[in-house]
Amino acid sequence: MPEPDHEAGTTALVELGAALRAGGYKFTTITPASHAIVNARPSNAFARNMTDVFGWSRPFRGGVLPDPIVSLMQRADVLEEAPGGFRSRVRVSTLGDMLFFHSAFPTEARDAVFFGPDTYKFADAIRLHLAERHTVPSRAVDVFSGSGAGGLVIAQQTPGVAVQLADINDNALRLARVNTRLAGAPDVVARHSNLLDGVDGDFDLVVGHPPYLVDRSERAYRHGGGSLGSGLALALIEAALPRLRPGGSLLLFTGVVMVGGGDPFRDSAAAPLAKAGFSWSYREVDPDVFGEELTRAPYDASDRIALVALTAVRPA
Repeated sequence: MPEPDHEAGTTALVELGAALRAGGYKFTTITPASHAIVNARPSNAFARNMTDVFGWSRPFRGGVLPDPIVSLMQRADVLEEAPGGFRSRVRVSTLGDMLFFHSAFPTEARDAVFFGPDTYKFADAIRLHLAERHTVPSRAVDVFSGSGAGGLVIAQQTPGVAVQLADINDNALRLARVNTRLAGAPDVVARHSNLLDGVDGDFDLVVGHPPYLVDRSERAYRHGGGSLGSGLALALIEAALPRLRPGGSLLLFTGVVMVGGGDPFRDSAAAPLAKAGFSWSYREVDPDVFGEELTRAPYDASDRIALVALTAVRPA
């Protein structure tokens, strides 16, 4: 079997995204638990339209999609056989007027590309941070960029800023490049990078939404490392502080585990920030996420998992 033509596949995905957008496609991605409940309804066993196929990741039979859409899926190598029909290997979600390709539901692969409720909250946190800073960054980087949503929100809010999308997941980088082309953002570049090792220079803005759960399969988009999933978040703080220009800022958006009424992550983050002389703020964005994890180790002795936004600013 010949090797797939990745460039041709990328172009086909861009054309597929453009066709969906031209048809008025909209889809908001919900939590995996909610998604599974909706899809389990008997009436949702098979897709009836494009939203069912590309949003809900339901199998579909012949005749549901127009032939040009099926042809684009074949060219992009995202069409696969499923019991009773076919299914898409990718999902498509909308964020404002932007469209994002990411992994189909359920996201079981080790190199799955995440997009979900956290993404919408991360985008809101970026917009708020840019508004509060009252400065326009000239150079920014989105670490653990995944689909590229964070970096593309920066580019949309501050036209002309040079944005880099940094990730170790090659599948994520491929889809981020597709999403960047769909967004018409020529100043956004995706690069393979472990934290900031693969990108050069200093930045006015570093944002990151790292994986923050302890995942038994250690899937790249989900597993944060460390005893309670905070390993990558703490590593980003250490990596980002010396790479910020005077007056530059870090926005870290992550999940943290609350134990015995305390916040071990905040306690661990405070030391490097104080040592570097950064001013910083910290707020809970959502007090309770992934509650289903609390029945399993290592979370079975914790109170809750919360989403937080940590902002740190280097002295000018």
